[in-house]
Amino acid sequence: MLTGEEKFVRSGQVQLWTERFGRPDDPTVLLIMGTSTQGIGWPDELVEALLESGRQVIRFDHRDTGRSDSVDFTTHPYALADMAADAAAVLDGHGVTAAHVVGTSLGAAIGQWLAVHQPARVRTLTAMASSPMGNNPGPAWARAMAGQQAAAGELPPPTARFLKHVMESAKALRTTVQQRIDADVQTWRVLNGDVLPFDEPAARRFVEHCYARADDIAAASNHDLAGRRWDDDRRASLSRITAATLVLHGSDDPLFPQAHGEALAAQIPAAHLEIVPGMGHHPFFSPGLTERIAGSVIRHTT
Repeated sequence: MLTGEEKFVRSGQVQLWTERFGRPDDPTVLLIMGTSTQGIGWPDELVEALLESGRQVIRFDHRDTGRSDSVDFTTHPYALADMAADAAAVLDGHGVTAAHVVGTSLGAAIGQWLAVHQPARVRTLTAMASSPMGNNPGPAWARAMAGQQAAAGELPPPTARFLKHVMESAKALRTTVQQRIDADVQTWRVLNGDVLPFDEPAARRFVEHCYARADDIAAASNHDLAGRRWDDDRRASLSRITAATLVLHGSDDPLFPQAHGEALAAQIPAAHLEIVPGMGHHPFFSPGLTERIAGSVIRHTT
């Protein structure tokens, strides 16, 4: 297992776990994970490839995940802007002025927010498995779950299989840790999509590691609450982004179908869109995809 320099940094009242690899003088890649996912979701193989290409790498646990502080969302609700402030605080905690920001899913939305509102912090942006940060998928989801057609001009909802999984998961009763781990592994399987192989043993090891290191595993569900807040800062035009941007998207993403990646790239000036055949929403449990993603990031950040 790859180990780096672990450090806790403060973002307001929240303490965040971070891990840095490489030489401080090398260009920095800041890795930002998706909803409810710990920083160790960025696999060691990806980190090692970035290090070998002459970059230092920082990954971190979002608030409410892993070893970072948990928040009482009822009394201290937060939104995308607060999570972006966390990412900026991670850079500050390591003395980094600007970084190559690489985010997936929610992490890519955080990257968009930084590139719009704090452009000096973002050398380049890589947005993977995401949607425009101002897109509210809630109505499309509701219509799809009710068996209704999408509205005109609306980005497509998740696949029928993913929606079925969400509904079945909501009804399931899980009373043991093992049952919850099994359910999480199944979620990763669905997110992998139906085209490329799924490495279930790797996914299970990851989920078990997350349960073992989390201070409060249930707190991660607060990200769903934060994601439902659509403040004006989130609706800012992506045409304001000046950082060179790579949009990486799977052709078979069950959560954000390909049209979401296409819409994101279309809204960012001169963004490069790379569609990865067969890739689902999370690429790191499908053999060979980590190496492909690493290559794309390295080329973009050179």
